[in-house]
Amino acid sequence: MSTYTSVLPVRDQTVDLLAGLLADERARRGTRADTRALSCHGQAVLVLRWFLDGTRMSQLARDNAISKSTGYDYLHEGIDVLAARSPSLHGALLAAKAAGYSHINIDGMLIETDRCRTPGPTPGVDLWWSGKHDNHGGNIPVITVPDGWPIWTSDVRPGREHDTTALRTHTEILPTLADAADDLRTLGDLGYEGESDTITVAFKRPKGSRLTLVQQQLNKAHNSVRAIGERGNSVLKMTFKALRNISLDPWQIGKIVAAALVILHFDHARTT
Repeated sequence: MSTYTSVLPVRDQTVDLLAGLLADERARRGTRADTRALSCHGQAVLVLRWFLDGTRMSQLARDNAISKSTGYDYLHEGIDVLAARSPSLHGALLAAKAAGYSHINIDGMLIETDRCRTPGPTPGVDLWWSGKHDNHGGNIPVITVPDGWPIWTSDVRPGREHDTTALRTHTEILPTLADAADDLRTLGDLGYEGESDTITVAFKRPKGSRLTLVQQQLNKAHNSVRAIGERGNSVLKMTFKALRNISLDPWQIGKIVAAALVILHFDHARTT
């Protein structure tokens, strides 16, 4: 049998950060020494392999000589300690203002899931089914700075919800964006046209009519700026293979994405 080794595509300091958070969590829980199958460092590597490479738990369990149930316990513990360090929306906006940005971008990101179907509020419609993406998944609003760097992610909403509906369900988002609007405009696509008082969107072509030349020019300028901000979703999914399809409880997707954001910020030594 051949044995293959690989190198985690993160800095050693990132592994050490997570190991330290896990050590603090074990101390908080009163975990006795030598009662865990893995050290904090070994657990940190397991968690990061799951995030970065999307390694299946069956493989992680074999590699570490532990059961799958223990592996999942270790994984969820790692997700929890990371997500607890994720920035608040208010804090992220303050940091964006301090960095001198004139605007931020907001865009919905669908995280696909292969979990079992769940009946939605409408008969015959699955709770997590996204008609827009033709797949099951969770909807995560993501806020980025002008160059597309993600600075904040929300909790998850079922994929069946429209971007505006998902945004309104998180009752703190729109008021917080509105409070920051004097110094920091929020740009979005037409999926947020229902909240155009808070989020700047392009002009929508009237039915049976055409946009004026000025409106077309404004749309072109708006879309060229906003499109850069959409890179944030790609940054997260390209960095973390686990975010391309999650087989855990879909209600945990928001916490998982928040944990990934913390890893990304620390590993690149950049928050805004």
